[in-house]
Amino acid sequence: MAENNNLKLKVIKGLFWKILEQCGSQGIQFVVALVLARLMTPAEYGTISLITIFIAIANTFVQSGFATALIQGKDVEEEDYSSVFWVSMLLAALCYGVLFIGAPRIADYYSTPVLKALVRVMGVVLFPGAVVSIQTAFVSRNLRFRQLFQSTMIAVIISGLVSIVLAMRGFGVWAMAAQQMVYYFSLMVVMLINLKWYPRIVFRTGRLKKLFSFGWKILVSGLIDAVWQNIYGLIIGKKYSSADLGAYNRGEQFPKIIATNLSTAIQSVMLPAYSKEQDDPETLRRMASRSIRLSSFVIFPMMAGLAAVAKPLVILLLTEKWIVAAPYLVLLAASYAVYPIHIINLQVMNAMGRSDLFLKLEIIKKAIGVVILLLSLSLGIWPMLILKVFDEYLCTIINAAPNKKLIGYGPMSQWKEVFPSLIISVLMGAGVWSIQLLGMSVLITIIIQVMTGAVSYAVLSWLFNREPLQYIFSLASKRTQR
Repeated sequence: MAENNNLKLKVIKGLFWKILEQCGSQGIQFVVALVLARLMTPAEYGTISLITIFIAIANTFVQSGFATALIQGKDVEEEDYSSVFWVSMLLAALCYGVLFIGAPRIADYYSTPVLKALVRVMGVVLFPGAVVSIQTAFVSRNLRFRQLFQSTMIAVIISGLVSIVLAMRGFGVWAMAAQQMVYYFSLMVVMLINLKWYPRIVFRTGRLKKLFSFGWKILVSGLIDAVWQNIYGLIIGKKYSSADLGAYNRGEQFPKIIATNLSTAIQSVMLPAYSKEQDDPETLRRMASRSIRLSSFVIFPMMAGLAAVAKPLVILLLTEKWIVAAPYLVLLAASYAVYPIHIINLQVMNAMGRSDLFLKLEIIKKAIGVVILLLSLSLGIWPMLILKVFDEYLCTIINAAPNKKLIGYGPMSQWKEVFPSLIISVLMGAGVWSIQLLGMSVLITIIIQVMTGAVSYAVLSWLFNREPLQYIFSLASKRTQR
């Protein structure tokens, strides 16, 4: 019992620092992005978005798999980190070589000459990114999220300042490229100083084989997911224009920053916690249920609120030139609302060592998604995105299905638990949206909308969905007492 309480305390502290790190870093990056958006055009944003798509896919190949295996494994040793480091460096070199050679073809395909140099320069981030993935695994394994918070904040502030200065001096897309470069190199250096972990010249083939037996499935799953997550951007950038892609990415930025921060915090903290209970399905079920109920209780109203204030929010933060991003924001908020549910279900499988199920699910989901995408291509951009939202909700059922057998917690049970939060959020969002019909100034409208949303959601939750609210209050009370 004492050991369980100690684990619970470590998880709560880890989740606190991880959420603080995510919210702090993403908050600063969000402010930086707003400043850059005012200094740049949608077309310039679309150009840099194309590059980040290719870098993201390459990063997944370098970072996924082994890092997750390091976190999940029961008996990870010091030499394992160094062995994975050298493999990651090799993978980074291979991926960079592919990007370097393919850069001219990418530039020609999208009829954007500057992409050639940008891809070759930004591809260098694969190397510090590989190191950071191992450092992050070390942090997650040892629940040392306070050091991660400190390191990330330093890196994000330095990179943000550099990019703003360059943008003000007229460097355009290169300002955003510099932001990525400076961020990864700064984070790597500060983490080396904070963690006191340095790679050694050691390569244990036997241990790597064991990690690889688990990690290769996560790697393939990650690659499939990375390509899928970015395929809409690739299609919009090619079939429509860089300006459309820029508007799509600006609209995605608002819901994505919330959903991914919450999900990353859950993934980083809960995977080690789930892994420690991998032999106890009943405990895992309770932990997964609590995670899904709380994350949905938090993210559903946020996404509903974002959709409701989309137009005035875009005008206030990004100016009128970005108003085309508002409809994208509405649809993508609905899409990202269920993102944490995906993550939690998949982490339960990872924690139980069932990366085979993880991979099978990715193949099934992406096969269905590709069919839906192909059917929607000729319908136009908006039907395509509406069907994308439908696909996201369908995938929550697919992800949850195996957990009914593994831990007795399937899709019906999960949706039954989150349904009250969903209905209350929709009602709150409808009320918040109606306020803009009063014709007040943008700033006043948003202030009233936010206040109305917060109060109405709290009241409705207290009346009809009290349990998650009481649990959050109890956690806050315990932390205050300490």
